Amino acid sequence: MAAEDPSVSGVSGRYATALFELARDEQSVDQVRADLDKFEAMLNESADLKRLVRSPVFSAGTQLKALTVVLDRAGISGASAKFLKVLTANRRLFAIADVIRAYRALVAKFKGEATAEVTVAEQLNDKNLDALKAALKSVTGKDVALNVKVDPSIIGGLVVKLGSRMVDSSLRTKLNSIKNAMKEAG
Repeated sequence: MAAEDPSVSGVSGRYATALFELARDEQSVDQVRADLDKFEAMLNESADLKRLVRSPVFSAGTQLKALTVVLDRAGISGASAKFLKVLTANRRLFAIADVIRAYRALVAKFKGEATAEVTVAEQLNDKNLDALKAALKSVTGKDVALNVKVDPSIIGGLVVKLGSRMVDSSLRTKLNSIKNAMKEAG
């Protein structure tokens, strides 16, 4: 399965494929995805956790002890916790972000979903997220999972990347277009 999807390759693809196949066999695909999402959110919020994951200075034993405490406090257990511990023991924890991305791609393919990367100026409410999902579903004909990133520098609007297509309706891009048009006219 990993060889069919170019976004799922290399070391991270092999680990993601192994985790996906295990989760599929245990019928825990959604639980593992939720656990990985939770771990990714913790990673994005904590500079210390990010340092623990990425720094080669920490031994595998030190990483494993610290990770075990973090996982216990976060309520991440089962296949997800075991998997993260295997990554740690194999000194591959630094690749977790790529593994999570590859796992999501495998789940989306398995469920017949498409995944869209959406960048917004401020967090969207549930009503707007549902409307965006519905609009993307009407275009693709598939359920669309959203990976939403908040980037205040786009000022307003949104940027949507879905497969090889990208729609940039951000205010920043529109202002830059006007600026360039004014330079050419003047």
